[in-house]
Amino acid sequence: MTGYVYTIAGGKGGVGKTTTAINVAVALEDAGHDVVVVDADLGMANLGAMLDIEHQPSLHQVLAGKAAVSDAITEGPGGITVVPGERNLEAFADADPAKLRKVVKALSTAYEIVLIDTGAGLSHETTVPLGLADGVLLITTANDVAIGDTVKTAQLADRIEGDVVGAVLTRANDDTNVSEVADKLDLEMLAVVPEDQDATQKEPLLINDPDSYAAEAYRRLASTMEEIYEANTEGGVEPEQEFEPASADSGDSEDGEADDEPETPIGAGADADDTAAESESTDDGDDGDDEDEDEDGVFGLFN
Repeated sequence: MTGYVYTIAGGKGGVGKTTTAINVAVALEDAGHDVVVVDADLGMANLGAMLDIEHQPSLHQVLAGKAAVSDAITEGPGGITVVPGERNLEAFADADPAKLRKVVKALSTAYEIVLIDTGAGLSHETTVPLGLADGVLLITTANDVAIGDTVKTAQLADRIEGDVVGAVLTRANDDTNVSEVADKLDLEMLAVVPEDQDATQKEPLLINDPDSYAAEAYRRLASTMEEIYEANTEGGVEPEQEFEPASADSGDSEDGEADDEPETPIGAGADADDTAAESESTDDGDDGDDEDEDEDGVFGLFN
């Protein structure tokens, strides 16, 4: 059995998707799980920057066919594993979001829980992770625009048969009407993260400000996510293989590409026959591997 994949999503930018992914990863690792966080925000990758991690090759290079996924993983704080992206436009242009399926499949054979951090908006690159997830966690603030975008994301996930397990409300204060937000979303509210003006801005909060109210909220959220994971994996999974993370500041070459380009860069660690078989099928049609899959654009789903 492969690991459990959570996609951390929410239509609006700046609502705390990356912060949530980082802190629940640390909490789940503290609880004894092997966790990897993937920065699938291909346009605005900031996971590495928030954790002060510089590593090459990146997820972008894996999705461009220039590196193996096993070379893109690196150590993060609190014992978590990270697959960072990069922020330059050339890397974004070369990365193929459809290849994320094989990356996640390979990682889910080596880690108990895979957390996919996504970008804002509704596009092909944000749709693919919704279809890859065993469970989708939607992040929003109480802002009306954020709530509306989150509702659209939930609708999109439903259209591609994604399983939304619940929502997280961030930046809550004494004036926030949590019940009203939950009613607008029509989703179970798994956690409410308070806006803590006194908390440090350095991530992860669970390490740098473990006694803050926000850190405690993320611990409770991670506990709920652990329950969902165990309920859906019959108590947990054992990884089938092991990837050895590189140090956070390592790189394979001066230009950032792997020294020796692998024959099957995406599927490193995955079964070659299975990878070949996947390329011949479309499964549920949510992986974006077909060239004509998004012919009408993702926004056509709401027409």
